[in-house]
Amino acid sequence: MFKRLSNSWTLVKASAAVLSADKELIVFPIISVIGVLLVSAGFIVPVVATGAADQLDDGPLGYVVVFAFYFATYFVIFFCNSALVGAALIRLRGGDPTVADGLRIATSRIGAIVGYALVAATVGMILRLIERRAALLGRIVAAVVGLAWNLATFLAVPVLVTENIGPIEAVRRSTALLKKTWGEQVVGNSAVGAVFTLAIFLTIFGSVPLFFLAASTNNGVVIGVVAGSLGLIIFGLAILNATLSSIYSAAVYLYAAEGSAGTMFDGDMVREAFKSKNG
Repeated sequence: MFKRLSNSWTLVKASAAVLSADKELIVFPIISVIGVLLVSAGFIVPVVATGAADQLDDGPLGYVVVFAFYFATYFVIFFCNSALVGAALIRLRGGDPTVADGLRIATSRIGAIVGYALVAATVGMILRLIERRAALLGRIVAAVVGLAWNLATFLAVPVLVTENIGPIEAVRRSTALLKKTWGEQVVGNSAVGAVFTLAIFLTIFGSVPLFFLAASTNNGVVIGVVAGSLGLIIFGLAILNATLSSIYSAAVYLYAAEGSAGTMFDGDMVREAFKSKNG
């Protein structure tokens, strides 16, 4: 267990080294956030402006709108993630990727990305229905199924980017690779999330005295500056988390599918990380 934790953490640090070598990779999560905000505004503003929220609640039209929202949101996220993973794979294979390279890769697989977004939106709708129809038990079931889905599809985007297959096949391929990499997926990705969750918690905790100090001035500008600065720091940490998680998924896929350590990772460490699964 401790050996696997050590190996996974080494992979995480190597993922950070990839970002250090190609800082422009962080552009893709930023584009993703902007895209999701625009999609959200495109759905929320008309509903609020027309006062149609009550009419959409639990009605057939409401399910259509929610599904369309899920699809549009997933498409933006998967497209940007595909661009990031594609560029990261170029770096892992010894190349020097650009933002244009990532966008070119994602655009070349846009049909598969659309299909995968439809699959993910369908799963999302099913989980939403389970959660809303079965109270507490439904929420528990939805949470368990959602976790299993996230694990099974952890490598779906790298598969879509690299292998010329459709979305359903990509999910199956990702699930098959899970048998080789489940430990690295769970421990490594959890390590990334834990580091940034701790960083965000410490940032918020450390900002409490500043908020009290700002509030004591009764100056709205000072309070706004403190709140805005905190928001920017948390946003930056969230973007870093998303970037490293995607790079990490690209690295895990490369090792599991191709058996290559790449140029940014130590080959002996990678072979040891998968020894128990690959034999």
